[in-house]
Amino acid sequence: MRKRHLISPWFPFAVLYLLMGGTLIERHCFPNPRIIQQSQHQYWRRVPMRADRGIIQDERENALVISEPVSSFAVDPSLLTSEEALTLQGALSEDLLSRLAQAGDSQFMWLRRKVSPKEGAELRALNLRALLDIGEQDRRYPNQSLLAHVLGFCDIDNRGLAGIEQAWDSTLYNPPGYRILVRRPGAQSAVLVNDVSRQRRTTPVVTLTVDSRMQYVVEKHLFKTAKDNGAKWAAAVCMDPWTGAILSMASWPPFDPGDRRSLAPEVLANNAISRGYEPGSTLKPLVMGIALENGWARTNETFNCPARLKVADGYVAEAASKAMGRIDTAHLIIKSSNVGMAQIGIRAEKAKMYENLRAMGFGQESDIELPAAAEGIVPFPEQWRGVVPANIAIGQGLAVTPLQLINATAAIVNGGRLMSPYIVKKATNAVGETVYEGSPLVLREVLTPETARWLRKAMRDAVVEGTGKRAETKVTRLAGKTGTAQVPEGGKYSRHRYVASFIGFWPYEDPKYLMLLVIGEPTGGRYYGGELAAPPFRAIVEEMAELEYYAQRKGSL
Repeated sequence: MRKRHLISPWFPFAVLYLLMGGTLIERHCFPNPRIIQQSQHQYWRRVPMRADRGIIQDERENALVISEPVSSFAVDPSLLTSEEALTLQGALSEDLLSRLAQAGDSQFMWLRRKVSPKEGAELRALNLRALLDIGEQDRRYPNQSLLAHVLGFCDIDNRGLAGIEQAWDSTLYNPPGYRILVRRPGAQSAVLVNDVSRQRRTTPVVTLTVDSRMQYVVEKHLFKTAKDNGAKWAAAVCMDPWTGAILSMASWPPFDPGDRRSLAPEVLANNAISRGYEPGSTLKPLVMGIALENGWARTNETFNCPARLKVADGYVAEAASKAMGRIDTAHLIIKSSNVGMAQIGIRAEKAKMYENLRAMGFGQESDIELPAAAEGIVPFPEQWRGVVPANIAIGQGLAVTPLQLINATAAIVNGGRLMSPYIVKKATNAVGETVYEGSPLVLREVLTPETARWLRKAMRDAVVEGTGKRAETKVTRLAGKTGTAQVPEGGKYSRHRYVASFIGFWPYEDPKYLMLLVIGEPTGGRYYGGELAAPPFRAIVEEMAELEYYAQRKGSL
C-alpha cells in the first residue's frame, strides 16, 4: 500500500516564490529613503559621442590639424522652469526655442555645439539649473587654407567628410560609441565619462609627405597668378620624381576648413586629383616618347611644318599661325610644333598608342591615398576617327588630371619608371600601431632609359631656346614644357577659353623636384603657358632655392 505525503513537494518552491515576489514589491513600491535621496542628487544619461581625433602633420612633423577642447551646451527640458525659459529667450534662436517647446519629457537636447569662448561665457552667465556645459573636442587648422584640399574637413561630430580627414577617418578616431553624462541638479557643468574599453592609449597620427614650407610658396604664387588673371580654377603638384612622394599639392579657389561658412560646393573639389582637362602641349614629350619607342618617329629625322595642316575632316595649326619650316624631331618639343606632332599622331597605330597612354596611367584612377581621384578620359581606339589621332598627339581630345600628367612625366625624369604616387608617409592608430607606411613602388617600365634621357635634353632646350624661356632662372638649371589647350565647347574648341600650364624639373643634372602648374580658363587676356604659367614656376623655384640656402646655413651654424 502506497503511503500518502501530508505535505506537497512543491510547497518549498511556493514559499520561495512568495518571498521573492514580496521583496520585489517592497524594493519597487516602497524604496529605501536613502536610495531616493541619492537618485535626486545625481543625474546620468548615455550620450552618443565621437572620440577625440588624432593629429595630421607634415613630413617635418609640423602639426597641420589638431583637436582642441571646446564647450558645447545642452539643456534638460524636464528641469527647465518657466523663469529659465524666459531667460533663454534672449539667448536662443526662434528655431531652438520652438524645438525646446516641443521637447516634451526629453531629458537632453543640444542647444549649441562647439561655441566660441565668448559665447560660452555668455551662456554660463545665465546661471541656469537646466543648462549643461559639456566639454568636447573641435578640429583646428592652424594654417587656415594652407593645404586645405588635401587635409579636408570634418562635420560637427568630427566625422571626416573630405581629404585626409575622410580617407583616414578610421585611423584618426575611435569607433563611435556612448559616453556617460553625469551631473548634479543645480550644477551648471556636466562630466562626460568614457567607456573604459574605448579609451585610447595614444594619439593617432597621420604624417604626410608634404613639405609645408614648399606648400606655402607654391600656394602663394599659384593663387596670385590665378586671381590676377581671373582664372576659373587652378592646380599645382610637386613631387619627388624618383619615389612618387608628393611634396606639395594645391588647388584654387581655396577655402578654410575651420570655417564652415567658406565650404561652398564650388571650392571644395581638389583640382589636382579630380579635375579632368585637356593637357595640350605638356603631353607632347610623353607622346614623343611613345612614338620613339614604337618606331613612329626617329631622333635624326626632320619634319616639314607649315602654318596649317589639313588632317582628314579637320585642320591642325601652329599656335602662332606661322610656318616653322623644316625642323628636326627635338625641335618639335623645343618649339612645341602642333603640325609636326600631328604628323606623328597620323603615323601611330591607334590601338598601340591607346595601350601606351593607358600604361602611363591615363584613363585610370590613381591609387593615391586621397578620396575622389578622377580617372580622366582616353577615348577607345574605335573613336579615333578623322582628325582625332592628330589632336591626341598635341594633347587634345582626351582628359587627364594634373596628378596623372605629373606622375607620367616623372618617368621621363627617373629613367622610364612609372611610380605609384603617395602622399601619406606614415599612419599610427590609437594603440600606437603603425597601420601604414608609404614607400616607393614601381608600377611598370614605360620608357627606356635612352628615350627618357633624350626627352630630358629636349625639355632642357625648350627652356633655354624654346617656348619655356620665361621659366629660365640663374639659381639652377631646369627643364620643362609649356602647354596651351583650347577648351571644348559645344562640340568645337572655343577661341576664348584656354588652359595654360607648365611642367618642369630641377636641378637638371640631378633632378630633385618635378612640378606642374595649371591655370584653368584665365580671363585676363593672357593664356599661353609660356607667358602665364612659366613665370610663377620660376618664382617658386627661386624662392625654394632661397629657403634651402638659409636652411643649410642654419644647419651649419
